Amino acid sequence: MEILVLLVILMIVGAIIAVETSNLLSSIVCVGAVGFLLSIAFLFLGAPDIAITQLVVEIICLIILIRATISRDLTAVSGDREFFGLTVTLAVVLAVAVAGILCLADFPEFGKSVMDRIADPPTASSQYLATGLEQTGAANIVTAVLLDFRAYDTLGEATVLFCSILGALAILRKKARRRTEEETEGDA
Repeated sequence: MEILVLLVILMIVGAIIAVETSNLLSSIVCVGAVGFLLSIAFLFLGAPDIAITQLVVEIICLIILIRATISRDLTAVSGDREFFGLTVTLAVVLAVAVAGILCLADFPEFGKSVMDRIADPPTASSQYLATGLEQTGAANIVTAVLLDFRAYDTLGEATVLFCSILGALAILRKKARRRTEEETEGDA
């Protein structure tokens, strides 16, 4: 549980930095860090399907936001960095690396069931394993859970992923870029 508390604290710090910073690109990077930490929290809460959906949607949103920021905010990166800023950046990167290594130590060995770590596992998972073949006829229990027992949930997640990909393609397509470039040349 202390890992989840650490993740929540880091998410709050990232959200505050994203709101308070004046640089748009730094704000987007902080929002991306918050989304990534949220997907790690979903992994620890035992929801890998939501973690994957969060990660994919977060990546697509970051692509869209970075594209919008770069087209509006033409800040040049200078070679001069303040010593304090560099020190804080290195400390944050080191803290995230140490937290990641500590998180990996808490994961079960490859091939072991995650349910073995839980003292009183949910009855639904045991029921899926015991009666999945008889109830669904699917030899693969993962497919049975995704397509028979949780079909509406899977449909909702697939819809979210499909819509986010369509949104990213609509924003990043070449025709839209050409039109905005022609409009800016026509105004000049």
